[in-house]
Amino acid sequence: MSFFSAPFYLGKKALPNNVFYAPLAGCSDFPFRKMSSKYRPGLMFCEMVKMEALIRHDPNTFHILDYDQSMHPIGGQICGSNPAIAGQAARIIEELGFDTVDLNCGCPVDKVTKDGSGSGMLKTPHLIGEVIANMTAAVKIPVTLKIRAGWDETQINAPAITQLAEAAGAQAICIHGRTRKQAYKGPANWQWIKACKEVAKTIKIIGNGDVVDGPSAQRMFEETGCDAVLVARGTLGQPWIIEEIVRYLTERTTLESMNIERCREELYQHFLHTIQYHPPRRVAIEMRRVGCWYLKKSSGTRAFREAISKASDLAEIESLILHFPIGALLEETAELAEECADGCQ
Repeated sequence: MSFFSAPFYLGKKALPNNVFYAPLAGCSDFPFRKMSSKYRPGLMFCEMVKMEALIRHDPNTFHILDYDQSMHPIGGQICGSNPAIAGQAARIIEELGFDTVDLNCGCPVDKVTKDGSGSGMLKTPHLIGEVIANMTAAVKIPVTLKIRAGWDETQINAPAITQLAEAAGAQAICIHGRTRKQAYKGPANWQWIKACKEVAKTIKIIGNGDVVDGPSAQRMFEETGCDAVLVARGTLGQPWIIEEIVRYLTERTTLESMNIERCREELYQHFLHTIQYHPPRRVAIEMRRVGCWYLKKSSGTRAFREAISKASDLAEIESLILHFPIGALLEETAELAEECADGCQ
């Protein structure tokens, strides 16, 4: 049985498929999304932006929301806990041409949760319902939300929030199978996602957490009954991951591992997108992480990372990417994977 859907509908909105790429704070910027768009995920997102910054037309916030036509379908994700401005913020996202608007109720970092936003909203589920209701009343594009299973294991309320969101008019809810207390540590508990699917009537359930390849996506569908999957850190340095997932879901076969030279070529393309979008100093900073993403499964990675972390000249960075001696692909270690994902939320 294949769980792959093409097209996939959110309300009346037809998306190419039901494999989505997550918004990753500090990571899914314009160059990241240019790379992702080549492989046609069902939906991708800009990085999260705050409602308050949107409605005061903060230039930096609007810069985060830059996109081009190749990135459609694309969603904008907003963060905030004030129902009074939720509709206005959602309308701005719609007016900018986004295909969907998502409410972030999952970010676990203190600077977001301290004012009750992000996963802080899990403590005030009635506010989630109010915010979603105001968003759906203000826009015609599909409204979705992303949550965690609960604040901690003693406060698992994702099924109740699913019902609240459905009643408020949300078309889909993404459940990350971890609590806020877990952050990104430990395995995701997919049974919490299954519990949300069991109470859902019309709202689509998107499963998130530990989907890193075709087999894990298949298991997510089988074990939870979810309607779509959201791939998060698995997209880092693997913008092609949807191809692997779709191949496995439709044919139960896997793609051959990308060889090191192909990974180098993809990294170079990412570098070119980065220099076209960011100023030189920002490029140097970005490539310290991005280089690690693409080459994290190869020998010589640590030496490459040390070299690129000291490089500030774009010509030097380009030379390192194109000519640094890197060995054959190796099994990725959990330690290195965590290091490479550092900074993404």
